Amino acid sequence: MRRDRSDELWRMANEHFVGGVNSPVRAFKSVGCAPVFIEKGEGAYIVDVDGNRYIDYVCSWGPLILGHAHPEIVRAVCEAAGRGTSYGACHELEIELAKRVKERFPSVELLRLVNSGTEATMSAIRLARGYTERELIVKFEGGYHGHADSFLSKAGSGLATFGVPDSAGVVKDAAAKTLNVPYNDISSVERSFERFGEEIAAVIVEPIAGNMGVVPPEGGFLEGLRELCDRFGSLLIFDEVITGFRVARGGAQELFGVVPDMTILGKILGGGLPIGAYGGRRKVMSLLAPEGGVYQAGTLSGNPLACAAGIATLDLLTDELYRSLESLSAELEAALSASLAERGVRHVINRVGSMLTLFFGVERVADYGDARNADVDMFARYFNAMLERGVYLAPSAFECAFVSAAHTKREIEKTLAAHEEALAAI
Repeated sequence: MRRDRSDELWRMANEHFVGGVNSPVRAFKSVGCAPVFIEKGEGAYIVDVDGNRYIDYVCSWGPLILGHAHPEIVRAVCEAAGRGTSYGACHELEIELAKRVKERFPSVELLRLVNSGTEATMSAIRLARGYTERELIVKFEGGYHGHADSFLSKAGSGLATFGVPDSAGVVKDAAAKTLNVPYNDISSVERSFERFGEEIAAVIVEPIAGNMGVVPPEGGFLEGLRELCDRFGSLLIFDEVITGFRVARGGAQELFGVVPDMTILGKILGGGLPIGAYGGRRKVMSLLAPEGGVYQAGTLSGNPLACAAGIATLDLLTDELYRSLESLSAELEAALSASLAERGVRHVINRVGSMLTLFFGVERVADYGDARNADVDMFARYFNAMLERGVYLAPSAFECAFVSAAHTKREIEKTLAAHEEALAAI
């Protein structure tokens, strides 16, 4: 597999960007190779600048549930662009997108569109503090909610990959306002509330963790968070940036039947374009400016291109599509696991719907500590072997693989063949 042009662009990128990239995990450091540069995406595939074609299980880190360059999304974006790329003013597409969100997420009575998941989580925390007049936030070890100061302590995703528990530049007072507890450990949350309950503004949680790899909630965990927040007057915030519209039409809260006070959305909401949103109970959301005293604003919030792409995407997410995604993803999980077991490779695959993670060297991953025990060196070897065989996985042992509606049994079969060859090679 040739990478001449990718290697040339990598040398050039290092002259212009910090570390050669505009987001850390793209540097491929944890898998020990130089990144490939992508020229285009088409359906379930991406093609790099050297002409190598890969089955894509990154899907732009989740948003592309319909695959790359879906014709209806491309058409919607082109039509919107023809009317102007940004107005900095109100427009009808914002309303149409909001209607679709509220129909799928009944817990969202009012919402605010922003430009990214980080902006949405940061704003939701500010609103929770304003509403409760408290300062402390409970988050979970390995949970990643964007790169705002309050969240960069024991975070997952890129920080887990590089083994950085905290970020330089984060003010100590900001980090001190965040209580980190183990995911799936309701007893630790209870102890935090027993000690600090009257000071806790909110609990923020990925209802299905996706930034330490996929980690589903254990029975009673989400229900326990809801009960504690109700008992102590704190807000429960579901970060559904990854899971929203991915695991079900109404996200993880539909899947598990637990209703949060606020929901954070992104990724699929924009159909592949930058967007974020946060919403929840009218009583809470009404504290935002211009109605209330909690300020947040954004020039490009609700921009027409992202709204058009989001509307087109959500309108295509049918019950039949979710059934197909579940069937294909279950088939992939079962075949991968059977192959690894046959070879005596210690592993676990965590999957919910069309998002899954293969962990090497462990048999159970229920929290960040478990995930950190996984064999990252074996994953790096596996990643490179799969890449050489035309399968593009996330370049980190602590990320999700995503199956899209563009994947078919043919792609699954090709992936499994590559998997067998990769295992034999490593």
